[in-house]
Amino acid sequence: MVDRACYASAQALVTTGAATPVPGGSGAMFDRIARRYDLLNRLMSFGMDRRWRKKTVAALELGRGRDAGADTWVLDLATGTADLAIDLARRLPAIRVVGLDPSENMLAVGRIKLARRHLADRVELVAGDAQALEFADARFAAVTMAFGIRNVPDRAVALREMARVTRPGGRIAILELSTPRRGPIAPLARFHIQQMVPRMGALISGASEYRYLERSIAAFPAPEEFADLMRGAGIAVIAVRPMSFGAAHLYVGTPRRERA
Repeated sequence: MVDRACYASAQALVTTGAATPVPGGSGAMFDRIARRYDLLNRLMSFGMDRRWRKKTVAALELGRGRDAGADTWVLDLATGTADLAIDLARRLPAIRVVGLDPSENMLAVGRIKLARRHLADRVELVAGDAQALEFADARFAAVTMAFGIRNVPDRAVALREMARVTRPGGRIAILELSTPRRGPIAPLARFHIQQMVPRMGALISGASEYRYLERSIAAFPAPEEFADLMRGAGIAVIAVRPMSFGAAHLYVGTPRRERA
């Protein structure tokens, strides 16, 4: 049975927010749209985000000769409402997960979902900043981040932090939306992101913040450019995988070993 106290405390946090302007991509911005974020994610990705997250979990290769025991911890950055953290816990039943996000309202929604799925004992949600992780070096077997790196003010700093807290040989998997630039579906994808996403966001959530989401997707670096940023932050890039004709990309890497 779901803890009623958990519902009460979490639901008290989930608000629509006041009219005071907040910085785009900030925790305060996501506080405003937390209640409808999951629904909008489904609509923004045409429901494909579920499959993308499954591929993200698989890319960690935990349980295939890598650590996957009871003392194995995975860090999920920009965990939001905990969708990826939940997928990690479900698909890798031996591990434990820390989900970190700057938005308290998003975390409140995530805690309700964890309680419903009886996963609160294996997934811990904490407020924090991906640019300043309060964890020891090499603390985690793997690090993930879905739909969050484009909102980080200093991406290079966040990437260096990911490399720092990941064990040698561990995987870093970053899933991010992108705008297809070539191919037959590129014009349709651009119309969807630039026109439909903000309108759906405003209609369903009553929040103009979805105009920021559209701009942030359009402004995100091209895949090879972002892969170069990873390399510069001390991450050896293993793969850059386009998803659904380039509607998203999965970046997989591992901390680069420094030569003696």
